[in-house]
Amino acid sequence: MKVTPLAIPDVLLIEPEVFGDDRGFFFESFNQNKFEEAVKRKINFVQDNHSKSIKGVLRGLHYQLPPKAQGKLVRVIQGEVFDVAVDIRKSSPTFGKWVGEILSDDNKKQIWIPEGFAHGFLTLSETAEFLYKTTDFYNKEYEFGIRWDDQTICIKWPKIDFLMSNKDQSAPNFSQAHLFSF
Repeated sequence: MKVTPLAIPDVLLIEPEVFGDDRGFFFESFNQNKFEEAVKRKINFVQDNHSKSIKGVLRGLHYQLPPKAQGKLVRVIQGEVFDVAVDIRKSSPTFGKWVGEILSDDNKKQIWIPEGFAHGFLTLSETAEFLYKTTDFYNKEYEFGIRWDDQTICIKWPKIDFLMSNKDQSAPNFSQAHLFSF
């Protein structure tokens, strides 16, 4: 697998080695040893999540605060999304910055988003199925969000009509959000 730090170096783009021929393809989507070597620490995933969205669905920006913070390993198994991570660690040199990548069933790329980041994605294809592993369990009490269109962060989302939940539409701006103190 090829691992590339993105513009925020703690967020990693992971590209598996895909073996394909006229019968189809095979690739190793996860290997604990290789993953821990890439992220340079022990990781214990405790929950897998799977969502399906139609074109234009924007989910996020979501995160959980300590003591229930979640690292996420995300990928798309059907369709295409624009995936975003925002650094919300107050002590980080990249605080308030974002990175985005196209993830699809064609490119088979994955992104490691460590604890301390808000995460969201926009569905670009007619439908998309999105999988992610998390390092802690979902906990509503520690779940928070930030507005997708916050003017401080200025994410450059692809230009399509968005569909969002009421919760995501009413999320606070970055300046009003609960953020990571580390």
